[in-house]
Amino acid sequence: MKNNSVQRVVGIDWSGRVDTAGQRRHIWAGVWTQPSEDVRGKVSVRLEAGRTREEVAEWLIELARETPRMVVGFDFCFSFPAWFVRDEHGVASGPEFWRRVVEEGHGERWLARGAEDRRFWGKHKRPAEFSGEHLHRMLRATDIDCKIIAEIPEAERQARVKGITPKSVFQIGGSGSVGTASLRGFPVLLRLREAGFCVWPFDTPQLDAKSPKPLVVEMYTRLNTGAVHKSNALARAAYLLKKRREDAAYAALSRTVMQRARAGEDAFDALVSTMVMAERRETFAGLPKPRDLLHGIEGWTWAPELS
Repeated sequence: MKNNSVQRVVGIDWSGRVDTAGQRRHIWAGVWTQPSEDVRGKVSVRLEAGRTREEVAEWLIELARETPRMVVGFDFCFSFPAWFVRDEHGVASGPEFWRRVVEEGHGERWLARGAEDRRFWGKHKRPAEFSGEHLHRMLRATDIDCKIIAEIPEAERQARVKGITPKSVFQIGGSGSVGTASLRGFPVLLRLREAGFCVWPFDTPQLDAKSPKPLVVEMYTRLNTGAVHKSNALARAAYLLKKRREDAAYAALSRTVMQRARAGEDAFDALVSTMVMAERRETFAGLPKPRDLLHGIEGWTWAPELS
């Protein structure tokens, strides 16, 4: 192993659940760890749940003290469309927006039932200003890019493509309500950044630095798993069996890890995303700035194609 290699990868399947029990049940983390040069042993992979969002943040900070060359992936949006962040809230970057949302309590107000800002939808019909020819306004540039990477035909990009279409961060209710998870994820991003983590693309990766810093990226689990019917237990089992037969990294996984991944969609997403990121771990130190000039405001989703 090179001295500057990424030694740990953590893929987290996130949850916007408000209740403690729901967070402990639905937030899953895959942890891939490679021993340091002075420690003998094999790569280890764990798959675990049981933490709240705040506990996840403190746990990651502890892991980073032990292993600073660490990459963490979260599956929620790291910001909102630029027009909302910059024009309506007067801030020039994603991290400034997290602080504004947290300090002014916007997140829970936007999530409240019957909230005044009807653009946050899902508990009611999607508003007209996000429909038809205005649909693009509810998406960030990276959300649209993810549709292209997923090879969704142009004619279908403005329609719902079951199971693979990136959702809008304005959606806070119904299936795939990424807005809830994102708004409740911003405090965690803020906490990690204050603790010394770099958050791409707002920060340049420092994994190769003399004093390395852990890196956080936004991921989209569908780009990691592909179009598998992952809510179906049989489909999950078939996917994992195929991987185990064809991929030595999966063949080395423990029976416990495989059982947990087969048993639930959240655990499945966490494991597969961790394995995809671990396979590409040496590319994270050199992640480029996205080509869209608004990435510093809207953020950008890491995808295997960037490797």
